[in-house]
Amino acid sequence: MRRFWDGLAGTLLVLWIGGLWAIGYVAAPTLFGNLGDKFLAGVLAGKLFEVMAWIGIVAAAYLLIYRIARDGGAALKTLFFWVVVAMLALTVIGEFGIQPILQGLKDQAMPRAVMESVFADRFRHWHGVSSILYLLQSGLGLLLVWRAGLAR
Repeated sequence: MRRFWDGLAGTLLVLWIGGLWAIGYVAAPTLFGNLGDKFLAGVLAGKLFEVMAWIGIVAAAYLLIYRIARDGGAALKTLFFWVVVAMLALTVIGEFGIQPILQGLKDQAMPRAVMESVFADRFRHWHGVSSILYLLQSGLGLLLVWRAGLAR
C-alpha cells in the first residue's frame, strides 16, 4: 500500500510543477500570441491559472500530509516540506488575495476592457505582483523537482 501513496505523491508533484510551467510559460504566452482578442486570451489564461491553483492546493495538502505521515516530525526538518509550504502560501495569496483584486478592477472597468480604463495602472501593478509570485512559485517548484524531489 505504501507504494500506492508514494506513487500518488510523485504523480501530484509532477502534475503540479509540470502544470505550473506548462500553463505559465507555454499555454498563456501561446494564447496571447495567437488569439487576436486579448480579452479572450486573458479570460482563457485566467481559467487555466485558476485550475492550476486548485491543483496546487490539493497537491500541496496531500504532499504535506503524506510527508508527515511517512516521516513524522522529521518531515518538518526537510527542505521539501518547507518549499511545499511556501508554494502553497504563494498559491493561496495569488488565488484568494490578488485574483479577487484583479477581478474587481475588471468589473469596475465594465463595459470597457480594464486596460482601456482608468483602472489600467492599478491592474498592471497587481498583475505584476501576481506574475512575480507565480515566478517565485514556479522557481520553487523547479527546486523541488531538481534538488529535493521525493528523496527518502
